[in-house]
Amino acid sequence: MMTATFTADVFMTLDGYGATHTWGGNWGKGQADLWDLREQLYTPEQLIVLGANTYQVMAKFGPGLDVAWIQRFCAMEKVVYSNTLAEPLALNSTLSQRDAVEGVRELKQTSDVPLRSHGSLTLNRALLDAGLVDRLEVTVFPAITAKTGISPVFGGATRDFDLELLESRTFDDGIIWSVYRPTVYDPTAQ
Repeated sequence: MMTATFTADVFMTLDGYGATHTWGGNWGKGQADLWDLREQLYTPEQLIVLGANTYQVMAKFGPGLDVAWIQRFCAMEKVVYSNTLAEPLALNSTLSQRDAVEGVRELKQTSDVPLRSHGSLTLNRALLDAGLVDRLEVTVFPAITAKTGISPVFGGATRDFDLELLESRTFDDGIIWSVYRPTVYDPTAQ
């Protein structure tokens, strides 16, 4: 039986925050090269898995943004895990009120295409803790938001992980994109 891979895709500042009260989502950094990479990442067919908060942000702003990868993202099929949202959903999305860990575990066994999240920090932490994340894509913006940062990307995670670097790029404006294979850290294995 083939298992679909799951990629957790997150943006963050150097000090680990996924959002801020004052700066925009790219922390004021230029992004032409990064947007070209993201277009490549969102070109293959994949099933997008989201939590309620990220879905609501993308449904509100995504369709109006004239950015190729965001338009591709908006058109892709999505599953949104939420107990607070109600059908109908926009952006080619289906609502699931199932437990996200249980749902993604099943999707990994039944999907013909890879699975990918974007943002959805709470969802990604739960899936990481459950051992369902095969690839962790982290885009680090060269900013420290100790005063204005909100949403610690890995805040609330309950396990330690060793990360095997699979791929990495540094862009001219200092943005670093890295892909890791996470494995639960076992201190007794040393």
